[in-house]
Amino acid sequence: MKFGWLTERWRAVSLSVAGGLFMLSQQTAEAFYLPGLAPHDYKIGEKVDLQVNSLTPSLTAENKLESVLSYSFYDERFHFCRPPGGPKAAHESLGSILFGDRIYGSAFNLEMLKDSSCQMLCVQKIPGSDAAFINDKIMKGYNYNWLIDGLPAATVKIEDRLQKEFYSLGFELGSNNLGQLMPHFHNHYDITVQYHTVDSVHHRVVGVLVTPQSKHSVYSKDTTPSCDTTEPMNLHEDKDNEVVFTYSVKWEKSEKSWATRWDSYLHAMDPKIHWFSLINSVVIVVFLSAMLGLILVRTLHKDIARYNADDAEDLQEDFGWKLVHGDVFRPPQKFEYLSVIVGSGFQLFWMVLITLVIAILGFLSPSSRGSLSTAMLMLYILFGFSAGYNAAHQYHSFGGTSLRRIIVLTTLGVPGICCLLLVVINLCLMAANSSAAAPAGTLLGVIALWFVISIPLTVAGGYFGYRRKPADPPVRVNQIPRQIPDQPWYLRTIPSALMGGVLTFGAIFIELYFIMNSIWFHKVYYVFGFLFLVFIILILTTAEVTVLLTYFHLCAEDYRWHWRSVYTAGASAFYVFLYGVLFYFSRLQLASYASLVIYFGWMIIVCLLFFILTGATGFVASNFFVRRIYSAIKID
Repeated sequence: MKFGWLTERWRAVSLSVAGGLFMLSQQTAEAFYLPGLAPHDYKIGEKVDLQVNSLTPSLTAENKLESVLSYSFYDERFHFCRPPGGPKAAHESLGSILFGDRIYGSAFNLEMLKDSSCQMLCVQKIPGSDAAFINDKIMKGYNYNWLIDGLPAATVKIEDRLQKEFYSLGFELGSNNLGQLMPHFHNHYDITVQYHTVDSVHHRVVGVLVTPQSKHSVYSKDTTPSCDTTEPMNLHEDKDNEVVFTYSVKWEKSEKSWATRWDSYLHAMDPKIHWFSLINSVVIVVFLSAMLGLILVRTLHKDIARYNADDAEDLQEDFGWKLVHGDVFRPPQKFEYLSVIVGSGFQLFWMVLITLVIAILGFLSPSSRGSLSTAMLMLYILFGFSAGYNAAHQYHSFGGTSLRRIIVLTTLGVPGICCLLLVVINLCLMAANSSAAAPAGTLLGVIALWFVISIPLTVAGGYFGYRRKPADPPVRVNQIPRQIPDQPWYLRTIPSALMGGVLTFGAIFIELYFIMNSIWFHKVYYVFGFLFLVFIILILTTAEVTVLLTYFHLCAEDYRWHWRSVYTAGASAFYVFLYGVLFYFSRLQLASYASLVIYFGWMIIVCLLFFILTGATGFVASNFFVRRIYSAIKID
């Protein structure tokens, strides 16, 4: 039997990747998105709300991130001005809350097209202990995060390489430049709001820029502040400090339309780096495809022709992968856990794929905060059916007989481990008084979604997957296991897994850098066209590497390919974790124990899910390959 059908499939895959590169080339250069569903048209003099979000850390003067903890704007230790009647919380999505957004109203008074200067917010007395807390956050590079009409307040920065202006989210809590004796606290804010005129009556907000200043302002008895001082506001830690909070507002007409107002925020530092990452990944895929095609067309075709020959003498001299035909489909040890990995891998695959497709189509608008994480969470819950279905079917194909056992393992396995790790992370956030700690009500809501939607879907999927006809092996399994000869060192479990994992990791590590930068440095990541192609290349690379090493193991008369395929494909998660360690030592300098636990806790969760996704991909590819080659030979 010839393998023309398989070579045609690899050719089709290559054409598909090339076509995807061409179709998405324009989108990857500039992000495509839906700006929002309902623009707000303001009339002259109409109140424009300014909302405040949590304060988040950024790079320090030493170009290091020293904390991953965020704090609520109205944390009592900051002593910021509160609106009359107290701050009112804004409506937020589930993903926005889970990932640390805490949005409230503010005491600022902005009116459309009404400029104002040196307006007083309030006067606060900050004791020395809280001054020490604020100074510490200034030195750690914490930023204000404000919102006007859904747009984040930003500062204009110049990219060094291309000398191009872009908007950097947030602005500094204070300054700690070289030469300063102590940190300067920013208590005056020059707010520039860019607007676009729709008609003679209506106007829309299309940009928000804030220039913070440190001013040791004074005020008269009638509470009129003076903003002309050049003396900075220093917070002394050995005494009480009186701080006057002031602001100015300037309205600036802009040619930007409401539909393109996010373009200045969604700035890719250098698209050439993304293209280099993509080309690097494609080269790896082409190399692996060439090797796999060589094996399929030449080696396997010759092997099968020889194995199917009528000459019995030649048959006796055969060695390699045919000799293990009676053991290659023997169920592996602990196959119930392998089935759970396969089912959970399918669940993650469909979640990531659908999320990226939705993002490419522009439905995850950046104006809808937390929409990406909300979509991922809801899709993961809905695809619980896929996890149960595939896990139960694989379990039944291995000869498993306890439907209840496989459903319980699938339902509690991966979600349970992730839940425990998230609880530890949340406890650390609570102990550090961080606003990123998820509220109890939100956690109960997520648990309710799990019990009400995910678990029933997993049970239903498991029921139908178990009832599906098992995949029978194409050859008979021997009763007595065959002895496995000594293996070369490079085909043993750990060396072969490390070799396979490094090829998969090599296809994604550049894009991984941008993703981690966006997550930990609170940047906007919106090149989903590149990310979609990198994801497809990741799946192809994982499948090809695993099939190659599975073939080498079978040629060495080692039929234990089931778990080997998972380890080989999933070993890339080990390199992702090592990259996380390298990222920590090169870009981070976390000073607190809580920040350390949170960073590595999230890295463990990500690497666990990455291992399951790639491990399941490797097993499915190897299972398909092994069944095809053994169904093509004649067995006496």
